[in-house]
Amino acid sequence: MHNSPWLNPITLTGQTVTLRPLQKDHGPALVAAASDGELWNLWYTPVPAADTVAAYIDFAFAEQELGRACAFVVVENATSEIVGTTRFCNAEPGRRRLEIGYTWYARRYQRTVVNTECKLLLLTHAFEHLDAIAVEFRTHWHNQASRDAIARLGAKQDGVLRNHQQMADGSYRDTVVFSIINHEWLAVKAGLTYKLRPRT
Repeated sequence: MHNSPWLNPITLTGQTVTLRPLQKDHGPALVAAASDGELWNLWYTPVPAADTVAAYIDFAFAEQELGRACAFVVVENATSEIVGTTRFCNAEPGRRRLEIGYTWYARRYQRTVVNTECKLLLLTHAFEHLDAIAVEFRTHWHNQASRDAIARLGAKQDGVLRNHQQMADGSYRDTVVFSIINHEWLAVKAGLTYKLRPRT
């Protein structure tokens, strides 16, 4: 399905961050964000470096053209700085299912409210505007930090896909699959909203 009306570029605005549609010229800003922590050296997740960012963006746009993805940059509202990226991906419009993935943030924004607010913005759009029945999250078995972060969102583990894909270094990835379904959304939303409340 080309140019699917189910997924269209959109800006999602929160208190701390805004998710803006990925643009072709965002490459240098993404590399600058990834340089905080040299995230391209992480072996279990793909983060672009200067020599791979063009292909990274081209793939995102190719998937958007097929109606399977919608990519965003994560912009810190206070500084207007791009601090990471995320996207809807592996979308199945006919089944009203999609995944949130390709998510990473500059190291100084990890384990902050940034991820919580990004997920609240994306999940609200998926369930309340796209009428999704399920949103998946997938991560490498060895990426324990990501697995813990996904569980904290309120997602439930569906299972592990053994030898799911071969990595660039020749190793095989076991993929852990989590999901949130539409009937769980209101409870998950309440939990995320509570996490974002100012503490006195």
